[in-house]
Amino acid sequence: MNWNDIVKFAEQGNPTPDRVVTKTEEEWKAQLTPEQYRITRHKGTEPAFSGDLCHTYDKGKYACICCGTPLFDSSLKFDSQSGWPSFTEPIKENAIKYEKDTSYGMVRVEVMCNVCDGHLGHVFPDGPPPSGLRFCINSESIKLMAE
Repeated sequence: MNWNDIVKFAEQGNPTPDRVVTKTEEEWKAQLTPEQYRITRHKGTEPAFSGDLCHTYDKGKYACICCGTPLFDSSLKFDSQSGWPSFTEPIKENAIKYEKDTSYGMVRVEVMCNVCDGHLGHVFPDGPPPSGLRFCINSESIKLMAE
């Protein structure tokens, strides 16, 4: 997976997820903390360097806080110095949904869980080899499932 793949998904449509999870706003509010709800369901962000998972490098899989879908493997996590957990690629191509984001006067690519549409963060083309990608993810959007 590389930046051209990301742009193609954002412009031409995302891969089909393995399953789809939908809930009412009331169900999401009952399941999530207020901060998790704000970030995942309303495209919020946490302050840089504030997330519990920013400097965590334990082995395991990082899953969506909303639906439990595995999204990233700990072996693909790196210290981007950005203030958010960063990964070079998702576990599976169809785990992530991509949308062009023009908020705040910028052009970026938003990343969401492809199963439940939970906002995760953004992806940038300035990551390390071999993918060159930096998936910049909110700690509040994911949970570490230790091995």
